[in-house]
Amino acid sequence: MEPSTDIPGFVQEGFPRQLPENCVEYILVIIDDQLEARRKLSALESVRKRAMQLASSLTKDYIWQRDALNLEVQTDHGLVYLHGSSYFGDTIEDEWLIVYLLRELSKTTNDLWIRVFDSDGEFLLVEAANVLPSWLSPEIDTNRVWINQGSLHLIPLQDKADKRPLDLNQAVEHIRGGRRISPEALYRLEKYPRQIQNAMHHSLTTIPRKLAYILHEKPAAIAPAVEAFYLRDPVSMKSLRSTSGKLSFPPQDLVIVSVKYTKVLFAQLKSQKFTPPPAWTGIMEKVENETRSAEAAQENLARLEVGMKLTSGFEMLASNATTKNNRTAREVAILLEDLEEDGDQALPSDAVIESWPGATQDDDESWMDINYEEFEKALDGKGDTKRGETGGFGDASAQADLQKMVARFESFLNDETAGIEGAELDDMDEDDDSSDYEDSEDEDKDVSFDEEQFAKMMRAMMGMPVEESTRSKQPWRDEDKKGQVEEVDEQEDEEIRQLTTQMEAELNSHGALQLDPTSRKLKVLKQKSATDDRGKGVQHDNESEESDDDGEEVDIDYNLAKNLLESFKSQGGTAGPVGNMLGMFGMQLPRDEEHAE
Repeated sequence: MEPSTDIPGFVQEGFPRQLPENCVEYILVIIDDQLEARRKLSALESVRKRAMQLASSLTKDYIWQRDALNLEVQTDHGLVYLHGSSYFGDTIEDEWLIVYLLRELSKTTNDLWIRVFDSDGEFLLVEAANVLPSWLSPEIDTNRVWINQGSLHLIPLQDKADKRPLDLNQAVEHIRGGRRISPEALYRLEKYPRQIQNAMHHSLTTIPRKLAYILHEKPAAIAPAVEAFYLRDPVSMKSLRSTSGKLSFPPQDLVIVSVKYTKVLFAQLKSQKFTPPPAWTGIMEKVENETRSAEAAQENLARLEVGMKLTSGFEMLASNATTKNNRTAREVAILLEDLEEDGDQALPSDAVIESWPGATQDDDESWMDINYEEFEKALDGKGDTKRGETGGFGDASAQADLQKMVARFESFLNDETAGIEGAELDDMDEDDDSSDYEDSEDEDKDVSFDEEQFAKMMRAMMGMPVEESTRSKQPWRDEDKKGQVEEVDEQEDEEIRQLTTQMEAELNSHGALQLDPTSRKLKVLKQKSATDDRGKGVQHDNESEESDDDGEEVDIDYNLAKNLLESFKSQGGTAGPVGNMLGMFGMQLPRDEEHAE
């Protein structure tokens, strides 16, 4: 059988297959030499069913941004495995949710090995960067990272001199020789499965009764509808802008219902600026006029605005359902056809809507707001401890990430074997670098970096408690060392003063610091400036010229003036060292107008 070009990593005429952005891909392989081909195929089908059951049970009420976990059997050069890919759009949490589901699946079968990657390659290695071997690089890590029994494993080099990426068959051949990577690599999965519910948001929204029925029957339809609204174009909005066409969801018989979103979907919907379509013109004014209090009017308008956007998204989804390769869009179209046949009697009454679970649930939207005063306080370590479970700015998840980052900074600072780039220096050429290091050692020995103070600052900035370090004092923080540093500073100041005195004496010897504007030197310098810069010449005093011709000594260093003027001219009228220096001396030379003319 010819290999399929849809297989990940397939190379055709030297061009490797590239994954699209915001897409995650996964391969599941059973490594058991005792299994026959037929039994292995049956085992893979059993794994596929178990994966679907696991995803269904854990994500029953979850709304995927685009694609959920999906698997199918594929064959590549005699290797049979499960393969799937999911487009997660703007919701990065969907990618990590898929990783979590696959890791849980790996715990059910000892011989099941799973590879997960995206357009960035082996993205799972990012979390384990500080425990990876020095030989590993993005150029050779393909097919080397696998999940087995809930842990991450890395296939080492078979030959240290042969640093090439592995293809899928080579990886399977050497997969059992892999070494386990620190559990730190999968620390982001610790927040699951509770994160599944934390990612949801419920909001009271004013929408047509027909749409309320569709959302109750098919809650997952909100994802493609919001995407249709978020990525709208003039073609998709044609039905909305038309004043004569029939709408699938006309703004009639409006009801207030609690709609379930993900936080990403709600943010995409609410943050968009959108001009109401013709059918919705005047409805907002009517709602505002019918509301008595200003506070209630603002609340009703906010619900109606979100509802108008959501309805517009469903309108675009329904009008383009036949051209969309989306199963949910086709199911919405079927529900609309059923409503056309059954009539309005199929729509739920107000009493039925009120009986729906969570019919009045309206979650707080403060997670969308950025209080910049609070943000500044958080950076100073003075954030509101009531915000977030762990105290400090942001939610508990963000705070955990910040704590992880600070912990890694501290780990790096305490690692005496780490180099300036954070990597080991074993492979460096000591012969080439030793002399440079010896030369710069004396220069840098007085430059210190207080890593304990830096760690405290990082903790304070992130709103974390500052702990007193029990580590011993470093030599460069001793009192004796401080005295040495102060002594060195005084010596440097004395050297600078001496150098300044020498420069002043040198300038005085050439008359450069004589600031008397009536002096002969300044007159000659100005004459020379006008002659060289403007190119027009200056009419000199005859007596002055005769005195020069007669050999009268001019009290100025001609070479010095000439060099200064040439340097000034090379500036082309812009700021430069000569112009700045002469300006400090109270002298301002004319600009060179030759090119300007």
